[in-house]
Amino acid sequence: MFIDYARIRVKAGNGGDGAVSFRREKFVPKGGPDGGDGGRGGNIVVKGDSNVNTLLDYRFNKRFVAAAGVSGAGARKTGHSGADLILRMPLGTEIYQILEDGRKIKLADVTEHDEQIILAKGGRGGRGNSNFATPTNQAPRHATPGKHTEEMELELVLKLMADVGLVGFPNAGKSTLLSVLSAARPKIADYEFTTLEPMLGVVWVSDYQHFVMADIPGIIEGAHIGKGLGIQFLRHIQRTSTLLYLIDINSPDPLEAYRTLKAELYLYDNFMEKKPFTIVLSKIDTIPEDEREERIAEVSKIFADTTHHKILAISSVGNFGLEALKFALYKQIKESM
Repeated sequence: MFIDYARIRVKAGNGGDGAVSFRREKFVPKGGPDGGDGGRGGNIVVKGDSNVNTLLDYRFNKRFVAAAGVSGAGARKTGHSGADLILRMPLGTEIYQILEDGRKIKLADVTEHDEQIILAKGGRGGRGNSNFATPTNQAPRHATPGKHTEEMELELVLKLMADVGLVGFPNAGKSTLLSVLSAARPKIADYEFTTLEPMLGVVWVSDYQHFVMADIPGIIEGAHIGKGLGIQFLRHIQRTSTLLYLIDINSPDPLEAYRTLKAELYLYDNFMEKKPFTIVLSKIDTIPEDEREERIAEVSKIFADTTHHKILAISSVGNFGLEALKFALYKQIKESM
């Protein structure tokens, strides 16, 4: 199950209390204070893990508490520190603290494998009475308690990390393209919204060159206000280096289809406007061979005259134009770095 959103509560460990103790030693008639300090509470630590690709672990487990520090003891013994609680999260997870007034503060962005980020520090241990002895108070009978930590409410948002984001209307051929270019196996069927969750695939350009492509559920007009499934997954292409607009060549108006898709992305996040992109006509195998070149040339001219952007034509089923597409995307990714 692909889960890309969760809300949890976390609490770092409380510090251990300081001890009140006095020495009892042979041949020492008046033993002094020897109460030890309390141990530090455990931290809440987030660790990036490239082997984890969903927030499923945080969908049903809602509360995470680190171990508390152990109280101090006599003979100036310091209590053990509480163990840190490590939360493994997929790369691309953004973590926000939700304040009481509803505002959100971004705490972390997990982007690297084995990266560790302390979200909440454990409480400091209390001081034992051995710390308070003075010439005028040689037998202090007080110690300080360990610091108690406060519980935090967190929002976890996963945004997949990919180089290329596939954008298109439902049934435009995105899943088929991903399955042909990579080892990914998305569901493919001849009806709309067969893709119900994002899918990643590694596309190899050569033995040493590759990139990651992300397919998200099809976008429809009005996706930015919640229509269809697009709004739920649009955030997964926010991190991509480049976008690939996949337009069905059988569309009544390919240019208008492209404009609608581009507008939906802009209305969701206007930063999408600044991303480099490639426009690709798909399913050219569905056009009769004797009409194919004329149709491609016709649509290409419309795009060239209005958008001043060159387009590519492919057939995932017929394996046409795919090599050129891979090299074009790889070049664009490198240029955007």
